[in-house]
Amino acid sequence: MIKGSKICGISDLDTLNFIINHPYPPQFIGFICNYKKSSRYVKVEKLNKLLALDKKKSNFVAVLVKPNEDILKKIKHLPFDYYQIYNCSPEEIRIIKKKYHKKIITALTIKDKTDVENYHLFFDVTDIYLFDSKGYEKSMAFDHELIQKIKINKPLMIAGNIQINDNFENFKKIADIIDISGGLETSGVKDKSKIDIFLNKVEQVQNET
Repeated sequence: MIKGSKICGISDLDTLNFIINHPYPPQFIGFICNYKKSSRYVKVEKLNKLLALDKKKSNFVAVLVKPNEDILKKIKHLPFDYYQIYNCSPEEIRIIKKKYHKKIITALTIKDKTDVENYHLFFDVTDIYLFDSKGYEKSMAFDHELIQKIKINKPLMIAGNIQINDNFENFKKIADIIDISGGLETSGVKDKSKIDIFLNKVEQVQNET
């Protein structure tokens, strides 16, 4: 059952304002905080300016790939509601969660069934599960059917090269939240027309549920 959406990789104020003030804003907005290989990476100095505005109904998410103490200290004052963490062990996430008092989106990168089965290791430290591809900064897909039979008593977010022309009805049985980034871009830049189509499609699917 689709309950919400996440738009990831926001790096400019104009796009952020458009998203936050949309009639159907996403439940989550993600910012790439420490993965410099990504074209969507945002330096802390810029995050200070971006995140100063009223987020209204959306939650701000810090996207972190195996974060070290340096980046965690630099962003601790920012109004993030969630830390979305890649490549950390359950114990590392537990320490971060306890120290910084943030809700956690555990991001699991999926290639095969074995990767999916690791989800149970993170149950105690996770508020939301994200099943993503192994592409990181690249828009790669994975077989979404791999997670179709998972029964988790926590929200499940799905990503991995999702496009605005996909049939969102197909996600109803496997996810609660649709996470999209590259699919909302034209020539590597967030496209407001695609964002508008995406948010309206999610709203339509939610109303049909």
